[in-house]
Amino acid sequence: MTAAGVSRGGSPAELPPVTDELVEAVQRRVADARTEPEGAAIATALRAELPGPVSDAAMLRLLRIMENELRGSGVLEPLLADPRTTDVVVNAPDDVRVDRGDGWEPTDVRFPDEAAVQRLARRLAAAAGRRLDEALPYVDARLPDGTRLHAVIPPVAVSGACLSLRVLRPSRHDLDRLAGSGTLPGAVAPVLRAVIDARLAFLIGGGTGSGKTTLLGAVLAAVPEGERVVVVEDAEELRPAHPHVVRLVGRIANVEGAGAVPLRELVRQALRMRPDRIVLGEVRGPEVVELLAALNTGHEGGGGTLHANTAAEVPARLEALAAMAGLDRTALHAQLAGAVQVVLQMRRTPTGRVLSTVGVTRRTGGGPVEVIPAVADGAPVLEGMALLRDLLAGRGIDPPC
Repeated sequence: MTAAGVSRGGSPAELPPVTDELVEAVQRRVADARTEPEGAAIATALRAELPGPVSDAAMLRLLRIMENELRGSGVLEPLLADPRTTDVVVNAPDDVRVDRGDGWEPTDVRFPDEAAVQRLARRLAAAAGRRLDEALPYVDARLPDGTRLHAVIPPVAVSGACLSLRVLRPSRHDLDRLAGSGTLPGAVAPVLRAVIDARLAFLIGGGTGSGKTTLLGAVLAAVPEGERVVVVEDAEELRPAHPHVVRLVGRIANVEGAGAVPLRELVRQALRMRPDRIVLGEVRGPEVVELLAALNTGHEGGGGTLHANTAAEVPARLEALAAMAGLDRTALHAQLAGAVQVVLQMRRTPTGRVLSTVGVTRRTGGGPVEVIPAVADGAPVLEGMALLRDLLAGRGIDPPC
């Protein structure tokens, strides 16, 4: 047997090992032929690269492996295609897990070896226009279909290459559907509609996978049709069922480090587009300064999402983000007090995602902004509901409770 696993005597050999060199050679042949990496083209390239015959069964198995190596997301494709899937992670060649909304589940998907995981990571990074190698052993990018890719390889990943893929499915939910599914319990649904009608600015807080983007999409779908909504995102997630939406998506730098379009620049551009409401898909950095400035200059009813464990922690989270832009604590709270009136806190529970808290912002004297619960777990809370009633009445909207 040769190193390639093929008999020199001419008799068909069993499955040869799939090496980086073989994959790259087949990939070059397919590319040189200017064909798509489909079955026939891959089979032709394989026969040209193998130094001797292999059995029919071995060729079929080898062809399946090479198709996974050269096409799409390889063996992860069925998991990513499942409409219930939100996240897929590869912890090791024999440890692939999926989140379909109920937490992490093990799968029966396996990679042949560590090299196969690294090849997929590098190929996906290349598809996103990014570099992944020993000199730059991590990547955070968006694939052409919108899927978020994060990958880390040795020497940083000491236990082996690790991939994280998050499927971004455009949200098309509305408030009625969310209420029917239990996401908007008790008094939450009518209070939320009143907040939208009153054009109160809002922030949606919650952890990863808690349903922040889903709720934001439903809120935007409920905005009156006569209003122009400009949405700024770093990844295209929001496609609300609204007739007048303009969507701006940021861009990361290319492999040369040029061409980046940051979110804070897009927020500035949005201000020049005569928006009735400006929405930032996710506040995660210095762009918070531009958003608060926009909400303080007549653009009522806008908002965005951000990661926060509780509604009460939202001001502190904004402090940390504003610090990235050089805005100190006092200035942040001064801006926040005039910009945001309502905080909507999402929580992921064993029975589903729930809008657990509707809070109202309040600043006493020159102190920090605090969030006072108006509705908690579907039930009105006396102090916060009194503040919310005053806000709604000031906008000519009858309080729902």
